[in-house]
Amino acid sequence: MTKKAYDRAIANWPEEDRPREKLLRYGAHTLSNAELLAILIRTGTKGSSAVDLGRELLRRFKTLRAISACDPAELHEIKGLSTAKVAQIKAAVELGRRMMSEERALEGPIRSSSDVAEYLMPLVRDLKHEVFKVVLLDRRNSVLDVVDIDEGDVAKTQPSIRKIMLRAAQAYAAGLIAVHNHSSGDPTPSEQDKVLTRDLVIAGRAMEIRVFDHLIIGDGRYFSFADEGLIEEYEMQVIWQ
Repeated sequence: MTKKAYDRAIANWPEEDRPREKLLRYGAHTLSNAELLAILIRTGTKGSSAVDLGRELLRRFKTLRAISACDPAELHEIKGLSTAKVAQIKAAVELGRRMMSEERALEGPIRSSSDVAEYLMPLVRDLKHEVFKVVLLDRRNSVLDVVDIDEGDVAKTQPSIRKIMLRAAQAYAAGLIAVHNHSSGDPTPSEQDKVLTRDLVIAGRAMEIRVFDHLIIGDGRYFSFADEGLIEEYEMQVIWQ
């Protein structure tokens, strides 16, 4: 006996097989990735259900992480993904990133580079552009704030030392940790990164705001100027000038 295929419209499927109803009845963990994407996509196109579109997304990008890292324009290339659907997918991805960071919230004194890297890596590791942030610290090395300084191609538009120090002074910060990502995934510092860090240490010394570190976030790994002894080296250069 030949099994009859479902109508492509999810509304015509048996209720227990519809992704939204299945999630509410049995829990989100019981759904496939395609079904979860279908809930975000909501409606399909003629001849393709929302689940079909979810499967096409996974076929095209292979993994959920790749979907999260792609540009909205790449999602628009899939027939049936309107601007609203693309926005819903991107919003869900961003909420996931923020949830991961909340789980690693910066609480209490910062004791090592890994404390900062584990918090910020989920937020910036998959970005296709560079962002520059500064973690502002009080005298006990507890976090006062995490502020955005610059965004775009940081290699070409070097963040303003003046802007960084102004934000630190406005927060009455005793110290700071600079952080930016390399969209290539390779956290190896460029010569420009080294010059920026040295100049930041010099400016911090003049304003009595200590620069504890500069982290470069890559794909699952990071570079710490402090761990590599470069912050101490730059501080010694200031002393001997």
